[in-house]
Amino acid sequence: MNPVREESFRIAIPDEELADLRHRLRRTRWPDPIEGAGWRYGTDPAYLRELVEYWAEEFDWRREERWLNAYPQFRSVADGLRVHYVHQRAAADGALPVLVLHGWPGSFVQMLDLLPLLTDAFDVVVGSLPGFAFSEASAQPGMTETRMAQVFHDLMTRVLGYERYAVRGSDFGASVAEALAIRYPRAVAGIHLSGTTPRADNPPADPGPAISRYIDDVERWRAAEVGYGAIQATKPQTLAASLNDSPAGLAAWIVEKFRRWSDCDGDVERRFTKDQLLTNISVYWFTQTIGSSVRLYGESDYRQDAGWSVPTAHLMSSKDMFPTPREWVERFSRVDRWTAVERGGHFLEWEEPRLVAEDMRAFFRDLR
Repeated sequence: MNPVREESFRIAIPDEELADLRHRLRRTRWPDPIEGAGWRYGTDPAYLRELVEYWAEEFDWRREERWLNAYPQFRSVADGLRVHYVHQRAAADGALPVLVLHGWPGSFVQMLDLLPLLTDAFDVVVGSLPGFAFSEASAQPGMTETRMAQVFHDLMTRVLGYERYAVRGSDFGASVAEALAIRYPRAVAGIHLSGTTPRADNPPADPGPAISRYIDDVERWRAAEVGYGAIQATKPQTLAASLNDSPAGLAAWIVEKFRRWSDCDGDVERRFTKDQLLTNISVYWFTQTIGSSVRLYGESDYRQDAGWSVPTAHLMSSKDMFPTPREWVERFSRVDRWTAVERGGHFLEWEEPRLVAEDMRAFFRDLR
């Protein structure tokens, strides 16, 4: 297959947008704090003030931009949408290509630490989901995981010229990986997945202790944590009007998830520096993609009972949102390899990149 010419891309945020961001940050209207509440009611106001002040006065976007631009980035039209991706080839020809996909509220930034750990053996393509970062958002409804799978299959095959490829995904990226496995089994060599999700559809009549604990955890999580998801699924445009206009509001919305979903024991900076957090948040801010990204919660066509024939590996951390047992996953997913770990949370590629890379290498080694 002859590939289409890739379109090189470099991030270059105009100076006036940086100045506008600082102006907005410095003029933040702060809500009244609740004495002693900390993170109980959401993002801790004291920490948010600290983060916003750092963003306005010390964070060096130009330094982060240079770091991002050190990776070979492209924007090419795939299935009618201009898609952003990093494409780094292995030193030797004939390496298995691996497509790596993120979820929400991550971005392609979350995946970059994997590249030096993989590109000796694999061609690596780190994709930005449509409507995230520098990938074009669809102006029409219906940008589901299945539709995204069409986009990335077109990217990997027609644009990049790969006849066969593997996929690594977490969060929504895992759902897109599954959709690729369902729709394109001849092209997808295997999929490597991570991340628990609060789904407990159609539990068995006699669930057993592991699944019973899981269902209880799901119910607790839904009661305490999924309000954000209900808003994003049902009123994404209402939410976008606020978050697209207020960088402090955007930071509050995203950083709370990184604290709650990572393996940080309540201290988000045990896992991520302010610079890491703000680079990811800044990508959302400068691209104005918070609205199109959260809309995926309402567009999602994920089916827990869908099956596929493609070899599948699961790397599952007990420190993710809550432990997810193999017995539950096997009810709706093929499982050829199961690796249980005790460190790293929902952003496993960023928290424990070496662990992820080693498991990917072990699984994909036999799929060449």
